[in-house]
Amino acid sequence: MHIIQAVIGSVLYLVMFFSIGFILNMLLRSTWVMLVLYPVIIIMMIDNQSTLEYFTNAREAIPNLGDRIAGLQAADITMFAAGLAGIIIAGLSIRFLRKSGYQMF
Repeated sequence: MHIIQAVIGSVLYLVMFFSIGFILNMLLRSTWVMLVLYPVIIIMMIDNQSTLEYFTNAREAIPNLGDRIAGLQAADITMFAAGLAGIIIAGLSIRFLRKSGYQMF
């Protein structure tokens, strides 16, 4: 992956997860719900197996996931970190807006 693709991908992940986190925080009125869901979303993006396999065939599914996580490239980790930063910024901005008197829904 070229550096330009990594930079653009990181910005896209930041903006995408900021907007999803902001909307979920606004609708569910729970500031950090997306931060809890983020690892699940990332695991679903990384693995090539059904989520049901973690319950039916855990002895093979969990080590396979570990191998997939260990095989991530630096660009992938940077993009996932940018998505995490977007979620944190969304939570902080919602908290700031609520403290300032804005009430969304």
